[in-house]
Amino acid sequence: MFIEFDDDRASNSPFIERVWHCHSERGGRFVSIASSHCELVVSRLRGQAIVTLRGPETRPTEVPCPADGEWLAIRFKVGAFMPQVPAHRLLNNLGLNLPQVSQRAFLLDGRTWELPTYDNAETFVARLAKAGFIALDSEVTARLHGDPLALSTRSVQRRFMRVTGITHDSFRQIERARDAVNLLRQGVSIADVVWQCGYYDHPHLTRSLRQWVGLPPTKIVDPDTQLSFLYKTGNSQIR
Repeated sequence: MFIEFDDDRASNSPFIERVWHCHSERGGRFVSIASSHCELVVSRLRGQAIVTLRGPETRPTEVPCPADGEWLAIRFKVGAFMPQVPAHRLLNNLGLNLPQVSQRAFLLDGRTWELPTYDNAETFVARLAKAGFIALDSEVTARLHGDPLALSTRSVQRRFMRVTGITHDSFRQIERARDAVNLLRQGVSIADVVWQCGYYDHPHLTRSLRQWVGLPPTKIVDPDTQLSFLYKTGNSQIR
């Protein structure tokens, strides 16, 4: 593995799913698998800091990784949204790089912000929320937690796509595939992964992983296969 994930943690912020950072030991290529979240990423390469807003990914992508890079990511919860930067603008692209003011600051919505750190991510995002740059959609949150009214209204389905940039069905399938990858890499058998993740059978699992991860189960368990950051989400309603 040429990318080393140094630390990651869940967050008690209503807006943040997780905070993580990593570094690269050498250059190479890795598979960025499908993801249902938006995130803010601070990249440090050759002494330069780059702040990028990234959106959901509904397909796997092979991505080049430079040597000696460092990355900090604040992954937002599904339901958190940025009114000035709709999620559909960030869908399936390399992200939106924000203008730099200095090595320690960048511009966002016409204002200067200090670069966040691993330890102050919650304070940084709380300031964004106070300034109106990030908000939480209660209807989408209700849908994720299985609110029967939210699940049955077509208007909320449209709202889910408008807020997140993807459909609720795509969200469920992506999260299920990510759970399957985690289990496979923990050594759980394919048969048990099929059962635990609610797939019909082995071929159903394989089709899903090829669609969202770009790899079959046998390749995913290969210790030399470098994937993007993974963790157990704990999201509700993903089956």
